Amino acid sequence: MAKREAVSTREPENIEIGPPKLTRFERARVVGARALQVSMGAPVLLDIKDPKLSPIDIALMELEEGVLPISIRRALPDGTSQNIPLKWLLQPETERKTRLKKEDS
Repeated sequence: MAKREAVSTREPENIEIGPPKLTRFERARVVGARALQVSMGAPVLLDIKDPKLSPIDIALMELEEGVLPISIRRALPDGTSQNIPLKWLLQPETERKTRLKKEDS
């Protein structure tokens, strides 16, 4: 068997790999995965008034509210990857820069 190389991951201060926002493919993956969790009985992270909402609707609401504790892993062909918190990809670039300046102070 071939030996696999270790994948190095980085926890940077900014987004180094890919666009600074959630792509439509990442969005679909997050919503699908969360909807599956909800349909299998996972607790809902929001206070939902309507009991007739589908798991997909609940997952979309949770994504829009930014309450999902999920990180997106973006990888490069050279084997390096970056874990990006979902909240970073949902907030506008200006807010992210403001937050980084406050953390540096």
